[in-house]
Amino acid sequence: MPTSDRTRAQLQIHFCVLLWGFTAILGKLISLPALPLVWWRMLLVVAALALIPRVWRGLRALPPRLVLAYAGIGVLVALHWLTFYGAIKLANASVAATCIALAPVFTAVIEPWVARRPFRPRELALGVAVLPGVALVVGGVPDGMRLGVAVGALSALLVAAFGSFNKRLVEHADPLTVTGIELGAGTLALTLLAPLMPLLLPAFAGDLLVLPGLHDGALLLVLSLGCTLLPFALSLVALRHLSAYTVQLATNLEPVYAIVLAALLLGEQRELTPLFYLGVAIILGAVFLDPLLSRRGRKPPPAEVQHPEVLGISEAKQLVE
Repeated sequence: MPTSDRTRAQLQIHFCVLLWGFTAILGKLISLPALPLVWWRMLLVVAALALIPRVWRGLRALPPRLVLAYAGIGVLVALHWLTFYGAIKLANASVAATCIALAPVFTAVIEPWVARRPFRPRELALGVAVLPGVALVVGGVPDGMRLGVAVGALSALLVAAFGSFNKRLVEHADPLTVTGIELGAGTLALTLLAPLMPLLLPAFAGDLLVLPGLHDGALLLVLSLGCTLLPFALSLVALRHLSAYTVQLATNLEPVYAIVLAALLLGEQRELTPLFYLGVAIILGAVFLDPLLSRRGRKPPPAEVQHPEVLGISEAKQLVE
């Protein structure tokens, strides 16, 4: 492979990760509650995908069993986004991004069960290694943000769940079609959930039928098209030239980008203590060490077996293997 192609692919994947880092910032800037924010984001992405003939061709080729399986995963995706943006509203962007970095720990527990393979000691050690970091993060946020930490951890659990199921089914359909089915099912699930939300999670509730204002509408378009579909398309191209190891290291940077952007654009460092950032350093240190140890233990798979739809519908997250 020419060096220029690989360099371009590396720049593309880092640009994708930077765009995913902006999703937390936009979630803070958009004034809508978590439910309508996620509903509009998913609806706009589905509407854009519906204009692509390739999506419909892929859908017609799928058996009903697979459509239902991807739709079920889409419900998990919707709940992940709902809790991710809920964590941002309850705490801030830095806290939500840090919690998402816990996804590999949950993946270490969930994926062996989904893939029906033995647990790997290295993966379980990763879970133990991040516990001090989690304790410091919880201790480093104001009392009023701790519910946001809990909701953010739930969001990371949902990332691990839908990512593990997506890996199992990834080779059976076109990635764009998968994304369309999953986000379409997620939009429908949130529509059905909306009447119950004031009773279940009133802090997340909001009217889905009220059009966002000009400011929120513009930011939603940026979130849906610029931070979801654009990095999805770029990652599809970049993954053809990169190894799993390279991609995983790049995606591990997303919480770093999000926290730095939150400090620069939102001044969130004034809300958090040094203990929080020490905890972040421990968690990210363990997360970055994991692919390094994995690479020494086995040969990374070729780029052709990457899972771009996992990258395309989540805000990261160490789910490429």
